[in-house]
Amino acid sequence: MATTTKTTLDRGVLKLAAVLVLGALAPLLDSTIVTVAIHTLGIELHTSVSTVQWVSTAYLLALAMAVPITGWSANRFGAKRMWIIALALFLIGSMLCGIAWNIGSLIAFRVIQGIGGGLMLPILQTLLLRAAGRERIGRLMAVVTLPALVGPILGPVVGGLLVGHLDWRWIFYVNVPICVAAIVLAVRTLKPDPEPTAAALDVPGLLLISPALAGIIYGLSQVGDRGGFGHPSVLLPLILGVILLTVFVLRRTSEPLIDLALFRTKSFTASTGLLFLTGFGLYGAMLLLPLFYQQARGETVTAAGLLLVPQGIGSVIARAAGGLTDRTGPRPVVLAGIALTTIGTIPFAFAGTSYWLLGIALVIRGAGLSAVNLAVMVGAFRDLEPVQIPHASSTTRIMQQLGGAFGAATLAVVLQSQLTGHPASTAFAHSFAWAVGFTVIAAVPALFLPGRRALE
Repeated sequence: MATTTKTTLDRGVLKLAAVLVLGALAPLLDSTIVTVAIHTLGIELHTSVSTVQWVSTAYLLALAMAVPITGWSANRFGAKRMWIIALALFLIGSMLCGIAWNIGSLIAFRVIQGIGGGLMLPILQTLLLRAAGRERIGRLMAVVTLPALVGPILGPVVGGLLVGHLDWRWIFYVNVPICVAAIVLAVRTLKPDPEPTAAALDVPGLLLISPALAGIIYGLSQVGDRGGFGHPSVLLPLILGVILLTVFVLRRTSEPLIDLALFRTKSFTASTGLLFLTGFGLYGAMLLLPLFYQQARGETVTAAGLLLVPQGIGSVIARAAGGLTDRTGPRPVVLAGIALTTIGTIPFAFAGTSYWLLGIALVIRGAGLSAVNLAVMVGAFRDLEPVQIPHASSTTRIMQQLGGAFGAATLAVVLQSQLTGHPASTAFAHSFAWAVGFTVIAAVPALFLPGRRALE
């Protein structure tokens, strides 16, 4: 009888999840919509390709630099208050982007958006995990990660429609009603914050880790354009970022910005290691998929987005993995998800595979990706105490960002080297073969995830 109470999400938690998911939809939709519109922005604002790329790069760097402070801010000012502040920042940034008068102002306003977006997802996790409890993390993650599925499905379609039929400014104005509704519902629905628990801000730690993440991610973002890891534009920020990150890890302080004591928990360490490694095979391949349909198959941007919809369908199908993970533990679900992702990627490693088979493969791949994502998050949070959740939310988000950036950069180099000596179809086939190999390697840390645990 007690087990049912603990493992079923009650109406209050589901209502909270719905309110928070609505807000999270704005940054997740925004990133894919802006990606589709980058070429149009360059034309409309009369600027070069290298300059207009900073519309995305500035947002990404601001997002990365904001993530480390979320754990401290949630404890110091309250998660509800910080959630509303994050939404307000994203709203203000979106409105300012919509009225931008040149490329410089647009890039500056994207920084404001990025700060709001960087705060939002870790705080969302903190609010929901505190409300649901350990035994329901899997079911909860099945709800929380819905925006991450809807964004890639709707983003390219909405972006194509907005760019094709309305002024470019609407790619930012579309966020306004979502953010306004999310703020109103958050004010009415979220429970008041408890008393603040955080100490003074670890300013030296912030001045180390935020520039470190920005340097690493910026360096990795330049890999594709600069032809590899050896270019100074890649090496210098990457080396500087790694040095700053190393100093942050080695320094000793009583109230660190990121609590590294989390890594004493075996399941958390295995999960964060897996989050990083899956960036290579599981999420790095996300870079290849739209390029494959455009360059190897000659499809338009909008058509490529539609052809990727089956992957989103597979992800929705795999929502059941949340409850399964609660019952069996994350290890078997992650291993099964990695196997499905591998199977779903293999057809892309053969040139000339039919569209029908690729569509089926994407459904399988989407299901595998979704299962891995859900189960890894369960593994990360299941053995932690409630007080550790804000710091853990920041840390898992950082590992996801770094893993995805490394994965995308590595596969960009592989693809570029293949394109120099092979036709596009063969080059992409070889690149996807590398992605399959990286995916299989991710199974190693998965073996250290926890299995079934008796419910308390």
